[in-house]
Amino acid sequence: MRGGCAGFGLEQSVRYIGFWRGRGRVSWFEQKIRRYEHKRWAAEPNRRSLPFAWGFEHMGGDADEKNPRAFLKQFVESTLARSDEWFHCDTPRDFVLQTPANGAVWSGELEFTSAIISPWAENNRVHARFFPVPANGPAVVVLPQWNADYAAHVDICRWLNRLGITALRLSLPYHDKRATPGHPRADHIVGPSVGLTLQANRQAVCDARCCLRWLESRGYGPLGILGTSLGSCISCITASHEPLIRAAALLHVSSYFGDVVANGLTTIHVWESLRAKISEEELRYFWSPISPMPYVSKLRGTGQKLFAISGRYDPTFPDEFSDDFFTAIRHNEVDCIPLRLPCGHYSLGEAPFKWVAGWRFGKFLQRALR
Repeated sequence: MRGGCAGFGLEQSVRYIGFWRGRGRVSWFEQKIRRYEHKRWAAEPNRRSLPFAWGFEHMGGDADEKNPRAFLKQFVESTLARSDEWFHCDTPRDFVLQTPANGAVWSGELEFTSAIISPWAENNRVHARFFPVPANGPAVVVLPQWNADYAAHVDICRWLNRLGITALRLSLPYHDKRATPGHPRADHIVGPSVGLTLQANRQAVCDARCCLRWLESRGYGPLGILGTSLGSCISCITASHEPLIRAAALLHVSSYFGDVVANGLTTIHVWESLRAKISEEELRYFWSPISPMPYVSKLRGTGQKLFAISGRYDPTFPDEFSDDFFTAIRHNEVDCIPLRLPCGHYSLGEAPFKWVAGWRFGKFLQRALR
C-alpha cells in the first residue's frame, strides 16, 4: 500500500472512521481530533505492505523451522524468564563523538557499533545527536517515534537544555542514517517479519543502554530517558532493565506491542500481512518480549519515577490499551504520574497539546533528576 488510501487501506480506513461514529454520541471535539488523526495518517508517503515472514534467522533460529509456533512458544517462555540476559549488552569500545566542523563543543554526534548485529551494515552503526549543557549534571536519552527523521525531537532536546538537562537523541534501528537500501520507512523495526521485529526492538533497547553508559562515563548524572510512541515502548522496557535510569518520561503508552499493531491506525499495512498467518492473540504473545506489560513488575521498588502521557482519542494507541498499562502501573505500586490529554497520536505534537506535554514532562524530569 502506498499513501495510506489505496487497496485494503481504503477499506480499513473506512472501518476506523466508522469505529468512533458508531459509538453513539461523540463530542464535536473528539470528531475533530479523529478526523485530524486520519488525515495525517493518510498523507504519510511510502507506506507499503511487505510479505509475512517468521524471520527466525534473526533470532538465532532456522529460517526453515518446521514448527514455528512451538519454536516461538519456547522462545517467549525462555526470554520472559531471563529478560535481563536477553537485553544484556557489553559496553562498546569504539565510542566516537564527532564534533561540528566549526569546532563548537555544544553539539555533536555520538557513534558506536551496536551490540546487536543485523544483516545490514548501515543499521549496525549507531548514531546519537548530543546536546550538552555547559556543566555536567542530569542527562536524558531521547528516543523519537517510529519513522522519525533526523531532525525529529531536536526541539525537545533544546527544551531540556533550557531546563539544565543534557540530551542525547538516539536514532532508532533502521531510521535516518541507519536506514537500509530500498526501505525509506523503518519497515524492519515494526513489520510483518516476526523475528526481525523482535530482534530490532531488542537492538533498540541495547543501543539505549549503551548511550546511558556513555553519559555516565562522561560524568553525567542522574540519568533519565524520554520516548515517544515506539520510543516510549522501548524506553519503558529499558527503564525496566537499566538501573542507571532514575526517571522516565513516556509520551504515548500502551500495554502489548502486538495489540497496537493489530488494532492501531498507523500499523494497518503491517497487520494486513500478519493477519493471514497468525491471530491477534498469537501476535500479542509472540511479541510480548518487546512489550512493556511483562516488565512493569520489575519497576516495583526501584525508586524510579515515571511520567506517562496518553491521548483519549488516539486511534494509533487505542485508549483501552493505555488503560491496561495504567492499571498495571497502579497494581505494581510504581511511582508514576499519568497525564491523559483530549488528543490523539499526531495531535499531541500540535498546539496546545505539545505545550502542555512539553511543560509537564520537562518540569517532571527537572525535578526527578535534581
